[in-house]
Parts: sequence; structure tokens; C-alpha cells
Amino acid sequence: MVIGLVAQTGQRTVCGMLTGAGLATSWSHHRAHRFFSTARWQIDQIGLTVFGLVLTHLVADGADLHLAVDDTAHRRRGKKVHGVGWIHDGSAPSRNKLAFGHRWVVVGIIVRPSFLSRPLCLPVLCRRWRGKGTASTVDLAVQMVTTIAGRVPGRRVHVVADAAYHGNALRDLPTTVTWTTRLPRNAVLYQRAPAPTGKRGRPRRKGDRIGTPAQAAANAVFQTVTVARYGRSDTVNIAVLDCLWYGVFGPQPVRLVLVHDRETGPMLALITTDLCVTAADLVTRYAARWAIEVTFFDTRQTLGVGQARNRTAQAVNRTWAFGMYVYTIVVLWYALHGHQSGIVADRRIHAPWYLSKTDPSFTDMLTALRRTLIAARFMGSRPAQPTNAEIRQVQRAWALAAA
Repeated sequence: MVIGLVAQTGQRTVCGMLTGAGLATSWSHHRAHRFFSTARWQIDQIGLTVFGLVLTHLVADGADLHLAVDDTAHRRRGKKVHGVGWIHDGSAPSRNKLAFGHRWVVVGIIVRPSFLSRPLCLPVLCRRWRGKGTASTVDLAVQMVTTIAGRVPGRRVHVVADAAYHGNALRDLPTTVTWTTRLPRNAVLYQRAPAPTGKRGRPRRKGDRIGTPAQAAANAVFQTVTVARYGRSDTVNIAVLDCLWYGVFGPQPVRLVLVHDRETGPMLALITTDLCVTAADLVTRYAARWAIEVTFFDTRQTLGVGQARNRTAQAVNRTWAFGMYVYTIVVLWYALHGHQSGIVADRRIHAPWYLSKTDPSFTDMLTALRRTLIAARFMGSRPAQPTNAEIRQVQRAWALAAA
């Protein structure tokens, strides 16, 4: 099914995967559907296996892990589709930002391959939000991050997330995990708790009120710092304040980092539990969060994740996450076996309007893997020469591989 999803250039439904794998005439389509709906296997085990491969091949031994957390909407239709409902979709064109379908929370590991100048986010765990009254998206994210941290005991895990990912569940994170998120405008900060006075009564658990990020910025001292983000170096004004976000983290010390690109421009307020990182490195770390947004685009538009039309509970919970892990497998294959220096040059010859293209895109990686599969399928070692029909079939498949 992995090969079928990769090789298929048409609809990536379950039957489309079967056709892409070249098994349409030898497997019943019921067998392919049963793989997702009734077969005995755990989707989380697939994700953790992929995580182990990424850890082995794309992350240095003993290095800190960097994770990105976000959720995305998967639109579905039909009353009989399991778990569908009205959900928030930030990318929806309508004003109310509503969509009918599923909402998925994704944890991806951020890597920086040597052949790219930008970070990549590779999904390793996915959970579907099941609606009001169940575990929230923050709860699901904490569960997945805790599972990953348990797989790498003793190693530091740094998580970045957008402003929606804050809540009391973050107080239960393992001690090796740090959490960085964008501070909401209405968040209220406090000074750290003063030392005990020795008087009767419970010691204070928080200090004086600082206020909202805007109020904190009014009295902050900004310094000019150069930060690396989004493939370039920017000069920004940064202020740092050690404080408490008592409503979320309770008495746990946190650090507020205020970033001004311009004196009159909007301010970015970051809050982190990592008290050892420098302000410039924290801004770089948070900017790498954008890689998960690129992953959502590539999986949906290029790989075709979400085009399957499953309706039963187990198939719904497996198929979408399966496609996300296939994305990670494609990138991993390309990093280990597929990268060639001439791929970008060849792309610029056939698309000369890409004047500034220096890195391979996910489309280039997928095309390289498809053509490798074509070569293995049609041009294996055999004494007979290929027929004219086979040659035309190879030529057509080679052209479609870049579609």
C-alpha cells in the first residue's frame, strides 16, 4: 500500500493505491479495504517505527530532538463517515472558518538534511480529535509528545507549537521536554514568587502582576539581535523577561521573549519553559515550526493524503495517518538513496522560471522515487529485449511520474 500511494498519480483512494502498486488484477479490492478496516495492526506502531528510522538516519547521536505540533482539518462528506462534524479550519476561505470533516493533531520531528537549506518536518504520530467532551487537541499533543520522550530517555525534547497549544495539560510533561508557544494577547503574566518571609501562612506562589504581553513590552528593554530564520538572517529587537504564566504552567518558571521586527510593526510574544536557550536561538527554533505547515500542503496537494473515502471507525483512524507516515518514508528514502546533485538542475531546465530554485522540493523527491520504482518494475535484468508496447508503457509511466 505504501508503494501504491507513492506510485499512483491519479486518485489516491484505497483502490487507487491498489492500482498504483500493480495489484489490481491479482488482489481483490476487498483485501485492500480490509487492510485498513479490520486487519490486526496498530497505526501508532507504524508511526513509532518511522520515528525510529528518522532518529537513526537523520538525527545525530545524542542530539536534542526538535518537534513541531499542529492540527489540520480534513474535509469529508457523508452522514455515514465515522466521527465527522463541524470543525475549525484556519485555511477555510469563509469568514466563519468552519469545515465539515475530521480534525487531526500531528507531531512531527524537525530535521535539517544536508541537501536542504531549510528544515523539514516529518510526521511521526497523528491522533484524531474526537469532538467536544473528549481529550482536547492539547491533551492529544501532550500524550504523543510524552510517548516520543519515553522512546528517547535522557535526551532533551524541544517542542514548538502555535498559540492554540496551551493549557493545564502542559504541567504534566516529562522533565526532559520543553514547550515553546506563541503567547495569546490576553494572557496574564506574573513575577516569580518571592522568597518565603518566615511569617505565618502559606508562602506566595506568584509575584506581582506584570500583565498582558503588550503591558510587559511597555516596560521591557529591547536589544538589537541578528537571528537566522526562514533561510535568511534578520535584524530584530528582542526583550527577555523571566516570569510565570500561572494560568497555564502554574508555579513553573517560564521565559517571555518579545520580538519586534520594526518599531511600528506587530510584536511576536513567545513563551518557553526552556530557561537555557538564548533569545536568538529561540526565535530560530520557533521559526522552524513553519515546516509543519509546508508538510500539510505537500501531503495534501502532492501526495494526495486524505483522498481515500473510508467510512468505518478503524479505517478512518488509520488511512489518513498512514498517508502522513508515507510522506516521512519518501523523504527518508530520498535522503538515504535518492538525492543527486543534478535533480535541481534538471528541474530548472524543464521549468526555467524557477530562477532561484536551489533545493529539491517534495515533488522532486516523489518524482525520483516514482522513477526508481518504474525502473525496478519494467527494466529488471532479463535476457529478452523489451517489446515496443513495454517501451511505450515505460515512457508513459516516466512522464506521469512527474505529474
